[in-house]
Amino acid sequence: MFLYESIPWYSWIAWFAVLGGLILLNEVTRRWKWVGLGFFVALPIILTIFVWPTTAGAGSSTGTWFHWVKVYSALAGVLGFMAIRYIPRLAANKWALLFPPAILGLNILEACIRDFQVGAMGADGMIDGVFMVSGPWNYMNGVAGIINLITICGWMGIIISRDSSRDMVWPDMLWFWIIAYDLWNFAYVYNCVGDHSFYAGAALLISCTIPAFFIKKGAWLQHRAATLALWMMFTMAVPAFVTSSAFSVQASHDPAALFTVSAISLAANLAVLVYQGHRIITRRLNPLTQELYTDLPQYIAVRDANLALDDATNAHGDTSHRTDAGATPVATR
Repeated sequence: MFLYESIPWYSWIAWFAVLGGLILLNEVTRRWKWVGLGFFVALPIILTIFVWPTTAGAGSSTGTWFHWVKVYSALAGVLGFMAIRYIPRLAANKWALLFPPAILGLNILEACIRDFQVGAMGADGMIDGVFMVSGPWNYMNGVAGIINLITICGWMGIIISRDSSRDMVWPDMLWFWIIAYDLWNFAYVYNCVGDHSFYAGAALLISCTIPAFFIKKGAWLQHRAATLALWMMFTMAVPAFVTSSAFSVQASHDPAALFTVSAISLAANLAVLVYQGHRIITRRLNPLTQELYTDLPQYIAVRDANLALDDATNAHGDTSHRTDAGATPVATR
């Protein structure tokens, strides 16, 4: 196969089990606050003290600085989003709303640094328990990640849904940015921990994209933080699942495959950058203070489904900045 050496049928069953399990646990933890606190506060404390020092120690495939930073930054994201969701004054505070893009940007930057680091290693073999092949693809995808980071927009329009789950909804984070992120992140995992990418790349990314597109639209970042934290906790506790178990799937480590996934990632993120830049210039928008896509049907549908315009006014002040010239205002209920 092009991307992987082989994928036996039982690995496909495990893949769908991982995908379904992450979607299910994401749904459970987002709908019930105390379940979320159990999974994202109590469980990590137990794992930090009694499990990870052994399973994710030096020399293991999950014993690098990156895995430790990643698990705690993902957990910080989940808990920060829960604070915004459940403490009303935070959702109404423009400074608190800087936290979601900040933690997202930090996670992207961590991965970009790792891609550049692997590219500079000149690797062609096992390093820190992971088989790596360095090449121009690392630098290509590192640039794609930086583009993905700078095209984050519209965080000032984050709202809390009016249903019982009180989800953190980001209407300006639309499907094209999410797909570009998925392509970039898959390429990152494939470049830097390729033998993990069947699960940690494909299954993990799809597990937050499906809910964002079909279950709770507009809450992609919340889904992403929860599924990432759940996966990182699992893989640091059971690293053999993706490295040496019967279900593990080895990447091909083919330079052509590495180059292809990074080229697709870079092309997709460049397309988003060009589209976003065109909107900013032609509509005279300030991406630091204004949402960029308020006239698009996808934006309107997400916002209208979660918060009426009069509530948005109460939560965020003047909402005149939400509508571009010639755009249709969000309808009230």
